[in-house]
Amino acid sequence: MERTYIGMGSNLADPAEQLRSAVEALAQLPDSRLVGVSAFYQSDSLLAGQPRYTNAVAALDTAMPPLQLLDALQAIELGQGRERHERWGPRTLDLDILLFGDRLIDEPRLKVPHYHMQARPFVLYPLAEVAPASLTLADGRTLAQLLNDCPFVGLERLCS
Repeated sequence: MERTYIGMGSNLADPAEQLRSAVEALAQLPDSRLVGVSAFYQSDSLLAGQPRYTNAVAALDTAMPPLQLLDALQAIELGQGRERHERWGPRTLDLDILLFGDRLIDEPRLKVPHYHMQARPFVLYPLAEVAPASLTLADGRTLAQLLNDCPFVGLERLCS
């Protein structure tokens, strides 16, 4: 089993409920065990004119290969009404593999560590709640370094 961290986000159709349903679905994945879930955080969309996002991070131990896990996550998204019309459009649910053990993955469908996570407080601060402080990414950067370089700006911690 490898420890993976899954970023979760929603800005449509009751985002907090979308994340709660996603957590239930993650807990049911085969060959996997849900280890923890951060609090929920709300932030403005990266694009103007979209509703605010609710985000969280889940820690999952899994024996699934990375692309099989990606397929399972996309099935959960579809089951919760995700439509893929545009890359940066509003969504009922977005599930991203942020980290997969200590692997560097560069596949056409999957890049790990997740691109730009180091600059996104709505990813890093929830991640810090479920990952050890000593977490080191495959490229040698520590979570502590990333947090130091990415201030807690524009986030509102919600009761999950």
